[in-house]
Amino acid sequence: MWWQTKRQWGVLVAAVIVGIIGAVCQAAVPFVLGRAIDGGLEHGLSPSLLRWCLILAGIGAVSLFTGAFGHRLDVVNWLRASLNTSQLIGHHVASTGSAITRELPTGEVVATVASDALRLGEIYAQAARLLGGIVTYILVAFVLLQSSVSLGVAVLIGLPVVAAVLALLVRPLQRRQAIQREAAGRLTTLGADTVSGLRILRGIGGEEVFAGRYREQSQKVRAAGTAVAQTQSTLDALQTLLPGLFLAGVVWYGAHLALAGEITPGQLVTFYGYAAYLTQPLRAATQAVQSGTRAVVASRKIIKVLQVTHDVPDTGTEAAPPAGSELVDSDSGLVAHPGQLLAVVSADPDASAEILARMARQHDRVGAADNAEGAQETGEVRWGERLLTDVPLAQVRERIVLSEATPALFTGPLTEELDTRERADRADLESALATSDAGDVLDSIPEGLDGTMTEKGRSLSGGQRQRVSLARALLTEAEILLLVEPTSAVDAHTEARIAANLTRARAGRTTVVVSASPLVLDQVDDVAFVADGRVEVRGGHRDLLEMAEAGHPGALAYRNVVSRATAEQEVAR
Repeated sequence: MWWQTKRQWGVLVAAVIVGIIGAVCQAAVPFVLGRAIDGGLEHGLSPSLLRWCLILAGIGAVSLFTGAFGHRLDVVNWLRASLNTSQLIGHHVASTGSAITRELPTGEVVATVASDALRLGEIYAQAARLLGGIVTYILVAFVLLQSSVSLGVAVLIGLPVVAAVLALLVRPLQRRQAIQREAAGRLTTLGADTVSGLRILRGIGGEEVFAGRYREQSQKVRAAGTAVAQTQSTLDALQTLLPGLFLAGVVWYGAHLALAGEITPGQLVTFYGYAAYLTQPLRAATQAVQSGTRAVVASRKIIKVLQVTHDVPDTGTEAAPPAGSELVDSDSGLVAHPGQLLAVVSADPDASAEILARMARQHDRVGAADNAEGAQETGEVRWGERLLTDVPLAQVRERIVLSEATPALFTGPLTEELDTRERADRADLESALATSDAGDVLDSIPEGLDGTMTEKGRSLSGGQRQRVSLARALLTEAEILLLVEPTSAVDAHTEARIAANLTRARAGRTTVVVSASPLVLDQVDDVAFVADGRVEVRGGHRDLLEMAEAGHPGALAYRNVVSRATAEQEVAR
């Protein structure tokens, strides 16, 4: 909260100054009114009465201006704090990669943006009223004690007592708000999981089970919300009752002093006005405490998200190697030679994908996904003469691009979805779509390239989403492009065209593809077969098949994997 305060101190100070001026004007009204009444009773319609009336009108005009302008500043403070926090969370989530989803449920992260950021902003919107009330309380204390010590002491002590009674409810309110926030976060997570897995749930008949879990959790949220409302309603009721009783006591005591001649009628009106006015700073302080408790709860949730760190620390300090340097994973023995189109085949495609993830430096540890105890350090990945860990991440991400098997698509214009580096023209976009054989995608999206992609590309088929993802990867013009199963969801004819197009489009640039499809393997320059995490045999696709005929153990295992993949494709098609 202090960090955010420093980021918007200018507008916050302006709001506080305007708030103090407005509060002082409001506090001056009882004083001026009391003087006007005493002057009128003593001198009748006189220049003195007229002067006080003009002063009262001037105070009203200033109050009008500070009220309108101050409200705008309060809203600006609220929006800046809320939206800046939302932006901070968004940037952090984007920069931490998959680490955020392992550390926290998706719903918890969403709730920090949808709810907690707004709660945090509330305290900045109320800062001006709170500080303005504190300043005027001190000024009113001075005026009251000058007029009547006994009545001034009664007013100045009575209001803090009322505030202290109300403060007793703040801690249970904060505790119940924290419980309600936790329950709401779990409910959001359940909803997000159910929506994202709806197709699978329908396939196994699990909708009712998850709907029942959502129902149960929503009832917990309702019960927690009711508990918050009970405490809140009690606080709101006392906020009206206690100041009202106090005000009645002040009027009763002041009337006795006026009858005894200790104060004038005008001073009685002044005391009543101050007693009534001081309930506003009291209410502002109470609201600030309520907002503050919510902001503290929200801040803790936000900090929990911001404390998640990326799997890959940006520790590189050496310049990236020159273009055309080979990329070597010592753990597996896989070498990506410059300008070569290399295929990686394994009985376990996830093992091949793991190698490419290391070569793209998506993580630095095997087993990091589970944070398993005893997870081993991966072997070194060398890029030319450099260790990959010695190169700044920005340079790695610029020159080495990994496109995973399950592409993530986002809502927005198709051109922006494809051109993530914002340097492609329309011809480049059309060329990339042609290379990935994704021309039919333009027919599926109204207005084609000028159209808008729906959330997660749900209006597209699995194969279309995969081809859009491939086009997006190609448009990065990466020096080293790593593709994981880029054609697994398309038919044989489309796969053959994509393989041929990819060979032409990436000619002269390093490309590594995880695939066991013969249609792809027949187009690549070289094939590396991985078994038990190590490259077992390497060569052209047809060369490896000939080696299998000759009885080479590694080549035999390779043929079995390729044959099984072919059979599975035939069954699927």
